[in-house]
Amino acid sequence: MTPGMRTKSTTASAPAESGALALVCLAAWAVPGAGHLWLGRRQQGFVFLGALLAMFALGLILQGRIFPLELSEPLVALAAVANAGLGVPWLFARLFDLGTGTVTAVTYEYGNCFLIVAGLLNLLVLLDAYDIAVGRK
Repeated sequence: MTPGMRTKSTTASAPAESGALALVCLAAWAVPGAGHLWLGRRQQGFVFLGALLAMFALGLILQGRIFPLELSEPLVALAAVANAGLGVPWLFARLFDLGTGTVTAVTYEYGNCFLIVAGLLNLLVLLDAYDIAVGRK
């Protein structure tokens, strides 16, 4: 082994470790930044929480649409999966019929972009929390 190489640690091999890893990933999906907060990365966790919730709220304010999962229209289905990436805020918005979108609004497309990007960024934040949990970072 060369001096610069790290040894690969055993990660998520024990049931308790894999269960904890699953809980971290579930928390990271459900609440933006929660995975980082759980892992002790408070500053990152609060930044992710504030930024992603602000993006989601701004998307709703700009009259963007939270897309339904319609498999007959592939782009709408992909947008729906991206929206669902935000977790509980997405569930809350769906439950209270927020994000119906106003197609005639000037800001409609901007709102859609904010909503979609917030969900996709949360999925990236989830992957980052996973990498931290397994020791890659």
